[in-house]
Amino acid sequence: MAKTNFHNLIDDGLPVLIDFYADWCGPCKAMMPVIQEVKEELGDQVRIIKINIDKNEELAQQLEVRSIPTLMIYDKGELQWRHTGGQSKQVLVSKLEEYLD
Repeated sequence: MAKTNFHNLIDDGLPVLIDFYADWCGPCKAMMPVIQEVKEELGDQVRIIKINIDKNEELAQQLEVRSIPTLMIYDKGELQWRHTGGQSKQVLVSKLEEYLD
Protein backbone atom coordinates (compact mmCIF):
# COMPACT_ATOMS: atom_id res chain seq x y z
CA MET A 1 0.00 0.00 0.00
CA ALA A 2 1.51 3.30 -1.05
CA LYS A 3 2.00 5.98 1.56
CA THR A 4 -0.38 8.36 -0.25
CA ASN A 5 -3.08 5.68 -0.34
CA PHE A 6 -2.72 5.16 3.41
CA HIS A 7 -3.03 8.88 4.10
CA ASN A 8 -6.14 9.05 1.90
CA LEU A 9 -7.67 6.20 3.91
CA ILE A 10 -7.09 7.82 7.30
CA ASP A 11 -8.02 11.36 6.27
CA ASP A 12 -11.49 11.02 4.77
CA GLY A 13 -13.54 12.61 7.56
CA LEU A 14 -14.64 9.40 9.27
CA PRO A 15 -12.97 7.81 12.29
CA VAL A 16 -10.87 4.89 11.01
CA LEU A 17 -10.13 1.65 12.85
CA ILE A 18 -7.17 -0.20 11.39
CA ASP A 19 -6.54 -3.84 12.21
CA PHE A 20 -2.98 -4.91 11.37
CA TYR A 21 -2.98 -8.70 11.05
CA ALA A 22 -1.45 -11.73 9.34
CA ASP A 23 -3.18 -14.82 7.99
CA TRP A 24 -1.04 -17.12 10.17
CA CYS A 25 -1.79 -15.22 13.42
CA GLY A 26 -4.16 -17.02 15.82
CA PRO A 27 -5.04 -13.95 17.94
CA CYS A 28 -5.71 -12.03 14.70
CA LYS A 29 -8.21 -14.69 13.65
CA ALA A 30 -9.86 -14.41 17.06
CA MET A 31 -10.33 -10.66 16.48
CA MET A 32 -12.15 -11.14 13.17
CA PRO A 33 -15.65 -11.65 14.66
CA VAL A 34 -15.07 -8.78 17.11
CA ILE A 35 -14.16 -6.42 14.27
CA GLN A 36 -17.25 -7.60 12.36
CA GLU A 37 -19.47 -6.87 15.40
CA VAL A 38 -18.00 -3.36 15.65
CA LYS A 39 -18.79 -2.80 11.96
CA GLU A 40 -22.34 -4.08 12.44
CA GLU A 41 -22.92 -1.76 15.41
CA LEU A 42 -21.38 1.42 13.98
CA GLY A 43 -22.03 0.85 10.28
CA ASP A 44 -21.16 3.73 7.97
CA GLN A 45 -20.23 6.05 10.84
CA VAL A 46 -16.70 4.62 10.81
CA ARG A 47 -14.30 3.07 8.36
CA ILE A 48 -12.70 -0.27 9.28
CA ILE A 49 -9.61 -1.35 7.41
CA LYS A 50 -7.69 -4.61 7.72
CA ILE A 51 -4.04 -4.44 6.67
CA ASN A 52 -2.06 -7.64 6.19
CA ILE A 53 1.47 -6.95 7.47
CA ASP A 54 2.96 -9.64 5.23
CA LYS A 55 1.66 -7.83 2.15
CA ASN A 56 2.39 -4.33 3.52
CA GLU A 57 5.73 -4.75 5.26
CA GLU A 58 6.97 -1.22 4.53
CA LEU A 59 3.86 0.40 6.00
CA ALA A 60 4.00 -1.86 9.06
CA GLN A 61 7.64 -0.85 9.60
CA GLN A 62 6.87 2.86 9.17
CA LEU A 63 4.10 2.62 11.78
CA GLU A 64 6.28 0.48 14.06
CA VAL A 65 3.89 -2.47 14.12
CA ARG A 66 5.99 -5.03 15.96
CA SER A 67 3.29 -7.38 17.28
CA ILE A 68 -0.07 -8.38 15.92
CA PRO A 69 -2.88 -7.83 16.12
CA THR A 70 -2.23 -4.10 16.41
CA LEU A 71 -5.29 -1.88 16.39
CA MET A 72 -5.17 1.84 15.64
CA ILE A 73 -7.81 4.54 15.53
CA TYR A 74 -7.24 7.57 13.34
CA ASP A 75 -9.44 10.65 13.27
CA LYS A 76 -8.93 13.45 10.75
CA GLY A 77 -5.64 11.86 9.71
CA GLU A 78 -4.19 11.80 13.24
CA LEU A 79 -3.46 8.70 15.32
CA GLN A 80 -5.72 8.87 18.37
CA TRP A 81 -5.38 5.42 19.93
CA ARG A 82 -3.23 2.33 19.55
CA HIS A 83 -3.42 -1.10 21.15
CA THR A 84 -1.43 -4.27 20.62
CA GLY A 85 -3.27 -7.53 21.21
CA GLY A 86 -6.93 -8.43 21.27
CA GLN A 87 -9.60 -6.03 22.45
CA SER A 88 -13.29 -6.29 23.26
CA LYS A 89 -16.07 -4.99 21.06
CA GLN A 90 -17.22 -2.72 23.89
CA VAL A 91 -13.83 -1.01 24.18
CA LEU A 92 -13.49 -0.55 20.42
CA VAL A 93 -17.01 0.86 20.04
CA SER A 94 -16.49 3.18 23.01
CA LYS A 95 -13.16 4.44 21.62
CA LEU A 96 -14.59 5.00 18.14
CA GLU A 97 -17.68 6.79 19.49
CA GLU A 98 -15.38 9.44 20.99
CA TYR A 99 -14.71 10.65 17.44
CA LEU A 100 -18.24 10.58 16.01
CA ASP A 101 -19.84 13.95 15.33
